[in-house]
This record gives sequence, C-alpha cells and structure tokens, in this order.
Amino acid sequence: MKYYNYFPGCSSAEGSAKAYNKSILAIAKVLDIDLKELDQWNCCGSTPFSGYDELGSLSLATRNLALAEKRGFDLVTPCSACYVILNEANTTLKRSRGTKAKIDESLAAGGLSYNGDIRVRHILDIIVNDIGYEKIAAKVKKDLSGLKIAPYYGCQIVRPDSSFDHADNPITLDKLAYSLKAETVDFPLKTACCGSSVALSEEGVALGLIRKILDCAAKSGAECIVTVCPLCQMNLDGYQSTINRKFGAKYNIPVLFFTQLMGIAFGLSEDELDMKTNIVSARKTLARYL
Repeated sequence: MKYYNYFPGCSSAEGSAKAYNKSILAIAKVLDIDLKELDQWNCCGSTPFSGYDELGSLSLATRNLALAEKRGFDLVTPCSACYVILNEANTTLKRSRGTKAKIDESLAAGGLSYNGDIRVRHILDIIVNDIGYEKIAAKVKKDLSGLKIAPYYGCQIVRPDSSFDHADNPITLDKLAYSLKAETVDFPLKTACCGSSVALSEEGVALGLIRKILDCAAKSGAECIVTVCPLCQMNLDGYQSTINRKFGAKYNIPVLFFTQLMGIAFGLSEDELDMKTNIVSARKTLARYL
C-alpha cells in the first residue's frame, strides 16, 4: 500500500469533474493506493486569481501545503491547474524570503506553519512512476485491443517544468495506454491549449482552440480523447454541440478521463467510473469492452 495526501481540487470534488474523482478513487483501490483527502483543504487559488492577487493566491495554496506537511506524505492532485499553482507556490517560497515571510505571517494567523518539505505531484505521475506500467498491465481484466485513443495532456501538466515527462512531447499517457493494450493515434496537438476558463469570458477564442483539437483527433482516426485535466475534459466534452452548430461540424468524440479508461480495462462498472456524467456518450465506442 502506498500512502499520499490527496487534494481533489474544486472541480473534481463537487464540480464538473466529479467523475474524475470517483474514477480515481475506484482505480486506487485496485492499485493499492491510499489517497487520504486533505482535511479542511481550500481552493488552490486558481490560475485566474493568481494573476489578480498573487499574494492572496499564494496564501491559499500554501495553506494546503501546510496541512499536507502535518501528515508528511506527498501531496497528490488530479487537476492540472491545481498542480501548477501548488508547485508554483512551493517554488516561490523557496526563492523569495520576503514573500515567504509574508506568507508565514498569514499562516500563523490560522495557527499553521510551512517548512517547505512537501512535494506536489500529479496523479498521472503517481500511477505511472510509483505504481508502474508492469503492475498496471497485471491488473487488466479486459484489454483494450483495437481501441484508438488521442492522448491529450493539455498545456499545463508539463509546463513550464515537468519532473516526470517531456514538456513538448510527453509520452507517459501514451505508455499507459499501451499497458492497457489500447492504441494511440498520431496527435500533434496533445499539449495544445483548450482555452481553459477563457471559455467563460472569451467563448469565441476558446471555441476556436477546442475545434482545432477535436478536428485533429478526428482526422487522426481517434475513437475517443483521453485526458488528465478536468478543465480540458469539460471544454472538449461540453462544447462539442456548440461547435457543431457554430461551424457546421459533426463531432461526436467521447472525452474520457484517463482513470475512466483504466477502470474499464480493470473491469470496473460504468457506475463505479461515473460514465453517465460524460456529455458525449462513450457507450457505443466502448461497447465491446464493457
């Protein structure tokens, strides 16, 4: 059994990506991973807020790091934005004594302190490096032979720095798919931006970005897109009908969390993986594996 502090993040805990959280906890049981949800965690500060109030965002992020430090295990999150923000907070505190002093004062007001001893990691990193492809393959009950997927990392998980994959040509998700016997298509936009939360303020810009990714996946012959980010999943899944109307397209590509894909290969049920919450249904695509 491997133990971690778990930070689900706002979208995975109670927001649009609840299926991500549910499928993570389901496969964690199969892989003997103990994810202890961080007690009294708060929003990481989010990417938009960090641009508006850097010190406020750092304070929110560091509070989570301080809570994790109490327990002593690595802090794991499934959200690419949370992963970036929490890591950025860690780095900033180590580089700037002045900033750390201000954050220390903020933490002290809440009866907390942070020494900088926590490592922030993405759930993909945990699964492929701490568990490993060999053990994952050994847990497969229904191999995904013949399934063609587009592995989509999004723009945040490997940038600006990545401790576990290549920034421009990541391959961990591809190798994970191979361990499940699935096929990956040539997908040059695997790290392209989907528009993230810009979809709320500049929908036209986001729709253009999403369309390019969907078009790339479709032309590559992918039967589904598999992603590691809740924001990416929401944009690519939720805006397909809007894009079809706006551009006269006919996209109908299921967008799965990689943990849902793993769960299918492990023989878990659709309910355990919360497949019903996917807007573009994957039932037809995955019928031969369910």
